[in-house]
This record gives sequence, structure tokens and C-alpha cells, in this order.
Amino acid sequence: MHINPLFFIPKPVLFLIFFSVLSVCKIVKDEAWALDLKALVRDVEQQYMGESSVSQTHMQVSTKNWQRNLEMQAWSLGRDFFLIRIIEPAKERDIATLKRNREVWNYLPKVDRIIKVPPSMMGGSWMGSHITNDDLVKANHIDEDYTLRLIEETELHFLIECLPKTDAAVVWGKIIYKVRKQPKVPELIAYFDESMQKVREIYFDDVQTIGERTIPLKLTVLPLDKPGEKTILFYREINYDVSLDEHFFTLRSLKQR
Repeated sequence: MHINPLFFIPKPVLFLIFFSVLSVCKIVKDEAWALDLKALVRDVEQQYMGESSVSQTHMQVSTKNWQRNLEMQAWSLGRDFFLIRIIEPAKERDIATLKRNREVWNYLPKVDRIIKVPPSMMGGSWMGSHITNDDLVKANHIDEDYTLRLIEETELHFLIECLPKTDAAVVWGKIIYKVRKQPKVPELIAYFDESMQKVREIYFDDVQTIGERTIPLKLTVLPLDKPGEKTILFYREINYDVSLDEHFFTLRSLKQR
């Protein structure tokens, strides 16, 4: 006679085993999602950045009291090396910013001086815009500094919640990342302060195909605590996979005109 071995296991133990298995399955599923989300965010970033790039951009800054327009040229290598130089207007020509890994320097040609941006100034405005120094340093490190969680999925987009890791030195209490599925591009990034109040939004528009990449060519930054103010960044031209190496991104290059 065949006897079911489970017959001899007390029911409370069976329930414990059952719920343990469910818990393990949930953990595996959550970890898989985390890995998928990291890959998704990295994929979106790589599509936007490429291995290397050279670009011409126009930035328009509108505040309550004034408006300014800047023409700039930028070079990037991976997500750790970045150099941007102002071309116009003439009075700000050759002001430049260099990022190497997680450090940032500014060059001021009028006084021929290089200034390293200290950690205390990372939340400060870059060139009077609503883009911060922290954006230049950490915008492409969301998958490293934050724990990612899928909070919504529709036919059109993913909505990803990014909460800072305990050991991450970040200025935001939370970031919400909205990614379009097809084409796979960012649509919106919302930033929250430490009290979980939404303080800024970045919208991505004018999606176009450049070579083999599909990217938004227009970014609009809205500071929610300053109604009516905004910064618009528009890519006039961008070329990918250009010949650059780490030696290009030096303090010497920062001063080169």
C-alpha cells in the first residue's frame, strides 16, 4: 500500500513550508525585476549617450527676472567623462565644465582659473540654469545609487520608483522615472526632496532617430517651487562613437580654447 509521506507532516508545518516557498518565489521574482529594471535604465542611458559623443546644444534659461541663451559644445566618454564648453554669447565664451568620474571642475577664462566644485555645492545651479552640478555628476548613475522598483506598467510605458541606497551620497529623497516602451526612451523624470515633496520635473520631447539611435532632442526642466521658470536644452547636432579617450578629459583640456 502506497502511503503519502505528507500524511505524517503536521498541518502547521505544511503551511509553513508552503508560505516559505511562496516567499522565496517572491524574492526571486523581485530580484529578477530589479535586475531587469537596472538593465532597462542602463539601456535607455546607453541609447542616449553611446560609448562616446560630440554634440552642439542650445540652452535657454527663463527665470522670474531674466532670460539667457547659451550655445555649447560637449564631449562625452561613457558615463564617467564629460566636458562642456560655452561658445556663445561672447561674454561667456570658453567657460567650461569638466566631469571625471564623480568630480567636477569649472574653468573661468576671465580670471584664468579652475575651480573644483565641492560636495556642498553639488545641489547648486549650473550656469544659472535649473540643472544642478549633481545632475552632471550623477544623472547617469541612477542604477548604482538607487534601488529600483516597478510601480506601474501600461501598454505604453514603465514607471520606475528610485529610492536612494543607504550608503549613497545623493541630494534627492526619491526619483520617479517614466520610460516609453517603443521607442525605448525617457519621457519624464520627477525629483522629490527628503520630505518626499516633488520639487522638479524633466520632460523629454522631439524624439528622433540619429543613425542607429532613437533619442529625445529636447529636455525641459521645470522647478515646481518656481512657477513660470524653466530651462530648455535642445540638441542641434550629435555624433556618436567618435574617437575619444580618457586623456582628452583633463584639466588641461578644460583650459584649452
